Amino acid sequence: MKPVKVGICGLGTVGSGTFNILRDNSNEITRRVGRSIVIEQIGARRDNPSCDTTGINITRDIFDVVNNPEIDIVIELIGGTSIAKDLVMQALENGKHVVTANKALIAECGNEIFAKAQEKGVIVAFEAAVAGGIPIIKSLREGLSANRIDWLAGIINGTGNFIMSEMSQKGRTFDDVLAEAQALGYAEADPTFDVEGIDAAHKLTILASIAFGIPLQFEKTYTEGISRITAEDVAFAEQLGYVIKHLGIARRTTEGVELRVHPALISSKQLLANVNGVMNAVMVKGDAVGPTLTYGAGAGALPTGSSVVADVIDVARTLTADPTNRVPHLAFQADSLSNIDVLPVEEVECGFFLNMSIQDKAGVLANITQILSKNGISIESLIQREREGSELVPLVAMTHDVKEKAMTEAISAIEALPEVSGPVQRIRVESLL
Repeated sequence: MKPVKVGICGLGTVGSGTFNILRDNSNEITRRVGRSIVIEQIGARRDNPSCDTTGINITRDIFDVVNNPEIDIVIELIGGTSIAKDLVMQALENGKHVVTANKALIAECGNEIFAKAQEKGVIVAFEAAVAGGIPIIKSLREGLSANRIDWLAGIINGTGNFIMSEMSQKGRTFDDVLAEAQALGYAEADPTFDVEGIDAAHKLTILASIAFGIPLQFEKTYTEGISRITAEDVAFAEQLGYVIKHLGIARRTTEGVELRVHPALISSKQLLANVNGVMNAVMVKGDAVGPTLTYGAGAGALPTGSSVVADVIDVARTLTADPTNRVPHLAFQADSLSNIDVLPVEEVECGFFLNMSIQDKAGVLANITQILSKNGISIESLIQREREGSELVPLVAMTHDVKEKAMTEAISAIEALPEVSGPVQRIRVESLL
């Protein structure tokens, strides 16, 4: 059969991994597809020494690739949402299939991109956009398609998980671990996207759309980072039998869908609590199958390249298929996506871990518990300890489930007490049941 010709745009970390897998595993890939996949052209601003591109047409203008009439599949690996969007839209306009690892592009522009792809009868595949080498999108779109998904929760940013793992296992501070993560290349010089949850929010937006059959709504995803988590928070959580993880959580409720990224306490007995270092994992709860866990490398040249090439293989297999019989981009038919409301975080209900510094005086604890009670908040457990060399002592409270807005009102009242010093640390508690 005629070879499938691909063009790679971007030859950085993921681009090099994709190139090397297509080259090194070409025989195995041909056996799986039934015809060969050939790298016809590469668009890259500079060469990558880890790739032997001898004999391949290389252009410095990536738009040469999408306008090349010989190319069947464009692989977009340049990142960002400006040039990448223009590139993808031009490829679709030219009737080419697209494979991308660009989570920001899909989360923020996916609705427009998928509409254009449907109009042109072509495929946009994006497995590598979420959790690197873990096939979680295929699992949601196909393997779990018989299920009504109740919720999903994931560790979907390796940098954040490395930081929280080091703080938990070694008692280190956030700043100390972040500096090491940057030295090791896990975190960028500007780590905002990772540590403040933006990267995870992009990924969660995509997963939730596929899980619940809703349009992509990145702007409605609540996002909170881990930069305020202290070694003291981690130690108290451990004493209570919990681990703090930076989670992306999407849950279907009777009032709407929750989309939120934030630090959370989870039981140390949970499988997710034992996912450490830069690894990723996603739990999905389906009504028929129950809870499932997918685990693996969430980044890196070869793991992410593995997912990119798997998408190329899937597209190559379906090049001659009727577009109406392909798996929909967001798992549900485009005309049947639901407009279920995304709940504001104030309406989310969960337990809370509160850590505050108070003066060690009679009646302070009673005032705090009275405020909590007035707001309908019941306490599950309390820890109070002395702090050497200070008149202030830490008070930690674990509460039962309550709506976020009630907790916000209670915290405002507690912080107004003269015996309470500084802000109250609030971390949500997730049961994942």
